[in-house]
Amino acid sequence: MTQETASRDAASQERQADLAGRRKILLGLGRGFGGALVFGLPMLMTMEMWWLGFYMDRFRLALLLVMNMPLLVLLSHHSGFEPTSSWYDDLRDMAIAYGIGILVSLVVLATFGIITYRMPVDEIVGKVALQAVPASIGAVLGRSQLGGSEMEPAQETEQVNYASELFIMAVGALFLSLNVAPTEEMVLISYHMTQWHALMLMVLSIVLMHMFVYALEFRGTEPSLPADTPLWSAFLRFTVTGYAIALLISLYVLWTFGRTDGAALMQVAMAAIVLGFPAAIGAAAARLIL
Repeated sequence: MTQETASRDAASQERQADLAGRRKILLGLGRGFGGALVFGLPMLMTMEMWWLGFYMDRFRLALLLVMNMPLLVLLSHHSGFEPTSSWYDDLRDMAIAYGIGILVSLVVLATFGIITYRMPVDEIVGKVALQAVPASIGAVLGRSQLGGSEMEPAQETEQVNYASELFIMAVGALFLSLNVAPTEEMVLISYHMTQWHALMLMVLSIVLMHMFVYALEFRGTEPSLPADTPLWSAFLRFTVTGYAIALLISLYVLWTFGRTDGAALMQVAMAAIVLGFPAAIGAAAARLIL
């Protein structure tokens, strides 16, 4: 009798563990879909993104999709659907995130009437593929966005921790720059600005970055530095380096969306500085928005 009771208890515990595991998976997927909508909706409802998916260079689109894969893997390592113990789990999360991003983009664009069955397959694929990039990033970040956890840097060594901080800043820069880079207003602003305006905007971007990261002391935004670290060292290592990352990401996004084609070097630089402003804010506030 005791043996039968023990067997029933073991079977009951196994069923409960199985149900808990399934619930955890469904909860992670639900947060992934929610994160995809949070990140993707601003661009899913932007006309310029619809047209970019139609006419943008297919090589650049493919390159963006390929480069997004290691980004998703690293994001999963920091803050995926669930804590991961191996790179295989991160690769699995990357594939799931891309699947969620594609599905969310397809459903929303079809609901809005932006894609229809009458359109050429190439146009549908282009529009969905482009929108799947920000949506997939949001899917991976669904846990930190909607699950009450925070995106944290790796803690193994000081060098790894520093690289992780820069990576999180890069993700924040990409997040905000993707929202405004396709719009015509961004290019229009760069045409209206003079070189003095550009210089002032660069200074303002750096000052605001430094204020966000250090002076305002937002929860979770201050990098892990020894207490005796000189201010100039922190400024160079994080603020200046972070702004350089924001500018590089801005240049890449501008090139990807064809904003640099046929433009003079000065025009490209001005556009990068303009886009670098939201990218810098995104980099500095990465721990808040991620």
